[in-house]
Amino acid sequence: MTNIQTLDRLVGTWQISGGAEGTVIYEWMEGGHFLIQHVHLSQNGQEVKGIEMIGHLKPFGESKSPDIRSRYYDTLGNTFDYVYELEGDSLVIWAGDKGSPSYYKGAFRSDGDTHSGAWHYPGGGGYETMMTRVSPAGGMGIG
Repeated sequence: MTNIQTLDRLVGTWQISGGAEGTVIYEWMEGGHFLIQHVHLSQNGQEVKGIEMIGHLKPFGESKSPDIRSRYYDTLGNTFDYVYELEGDSLVIWAGDKGSPSYYKGAFRSDGDTHSGAWHYPGGGGYETMMTRVSPAGGMGIG
């Protein structure tokens, strides 16, 4: 089972550049069980704002899911589901389920404040992106 606390290195405010431009903020929900991403991006001339709840699924009375899953909601009425995997400096975000042909793969630089990678889509689509932390947050200690 992947530990949700491995995503603590995402906490903070990030400037996004590349195929999408804007800002994202990651913060822990009180209790430390869920990471929340606030999104404000512009892509292909379209402004998009959204929120993503990231954590293990845990229906009442059941065990936690082995994977870290998320659901994203945006101001255009879209919802997207993802699976997060972070091993070492490598981050993979699968669109839908693990092993999907649509995914993001990137890596943190040694300073931990820069992350670059690319979204890959079936048929050769996708785009490169870079995140640069512009404001840190308190990490797990804030939740």
